[in-house]
Amino acid sequence: MTDDRTAQTLRSIAPYLADWASFQAAYHGIPGLQLAVGRRGEVFVDLAWGKADVETGEDLTSDHLFRVASHSKTFTGVMVMQLVERGELRLDDRVGDLVPELDGSRAAGVTVRELLGHQAGIIRDSSDGDFWQHHRPFLDRAEVLECVRAEGVVFEPNEHFKYTNIGYSLLGIIIEQVTGKTYDEVARVAVVEPLGLTRTGTELDPARAAEYAAGHTGRIAHGDARRVIPHVDTRAMAAATGWYSTATEMVRYGAAHVHGDTTLISDASKRIMQRDESRVAVRGKELGRYGVGIEVGKVGDREVVGHSGGYPGHITRTWIDPVDGIVVSALTNAVDGAAGQIANGVIQLINLALAAADEVAAAGVLAGASGKGSDPVPGVPADAPVGRFANLWGVADVVDLGGILHAINARAAEPAEVAQRLVVSDGRLVQEPVAGFGTVGEPIQTERAADGEIVSVRIGAMTSWPIEQYRSRTAG
Repeated sequence: MTDDRTAQTLRSIAPYLADWASFQAAYHGIPGLQLAVGRRGEVFVDLAWGKADVETGEDLTSDHLFRVASHSKTFTGVMVMQLVERGELRLDDRVGDLVPELDGSRAAGVTVRELLGHQAGIIRDSSDGDFWQHHRPFLDRAEVLECVRAEGVVFEPNEHFKYTNIGYSLLGIIIEQVTGKTYDEVARVAVVEPLGLTRTGTELDPARAAEYAAGHTGRIAHGDARRVIPHVDTRAMAAATGWYSTATEMVRYGAAHVHGDTTLISDASKRIMQRDESRVAVRGKELGRYGVGIEVGKVGDREVVGHSGGYPGHITRTWIDPVDGIVVSALTNAVDGAAGQIANGVIQLINLALAAADEVAAAGVLAGASGKGSDPVPGVPADAPVGRFANLWGVADVVDLGGILHAINARAAEPAEVAQRLVVSDGRLVQEPVAGFGTVGEPIQTERAADGEIVSVRIGAMTSWPIEQYRSRTAG
């Protein structure tokens, strides 16, 4: 797909991406959601939906700060790779040689690369990780080092992938040892200033307390009330989990991981970070993939890198296509926030639209080459019943994605898995005539008022109504 067609398609579907994500956030009862979608310097979606604080009723804005938690590991990975590029550090340097307090400990032989790839066998959060529920403070430098000395080694290096916040906290200490500066000072010069970020930093900033979106508890049962969780300093664990940002600034940061952008690190360093260091599997079931300081994944056929984040009260997810340049970041302010599901769903919708746009373009070329004047592609009729409709059994969005009409189950976690194309056959709009358990091949019937407004739509066997009308019909 050409860059122009990709950008044009993203612009055309941006309103629907924001609408779908907002519906998902409301459906899952999330207090607030920031969503940003960008590509190569252009931001297509900048959504702020819901509440920053359910107790005060403050509306969420695009400027509210979120704790992006384990996204911090990608920032730390970038900082380490910059030191490697400058020859100040090597990926095979040993911890015992870099941190004198650990010389002679069981962890002394662990390498920087093993820490970055979670292959060092280091304990995840110490034997008392109750700082994650604010029962104690996060660890300071001395406590991290004591944890590593006393109980840090669980597996031998490269025996198993073992995700570790203590290991990344140790990387923060290594950065300070190598540079002679604080982690925050290095981060500002290494990441924040080169990208011109003004709403991103390494740790809770008391001077900006009013700018943070409140964190909220999760719900055990559907009707449970949410409580606000206060923000705290993550101290020496900032390199693993302390950073804050916004969705739009995470998109800007994510663009720096796209090949060809050398603002932060070279493409050679990106290739090291982004290739598979670990394929995480248990009893034959793959649980995920991890690179060197960054998570590796796949949404549909799109290979992506990025990270999730879980901080007390905030759940976040950012995915980056390092080749095509698309970046999606979803930030939620509840422990049970569906940030990963929303980010994945947005990418699925993008994939559907771009595939449709390619198909439309290819068919148009073929039609031109054959000299035919008619367009053989199932396009979008001028009178298509575009909108959101509901009935007893669910909610369906009829939407133009890339020049082809689709029906999307708005509740579905994976919209691409349940999307149906609507095409014109023998002059009628029908569900695409393919194999299926639903009402495939059957016509779409639309009832309109005298002014042309849609009264109802029958997609297959059952009538649906515009969603507000359906709510009115079923009220009381």
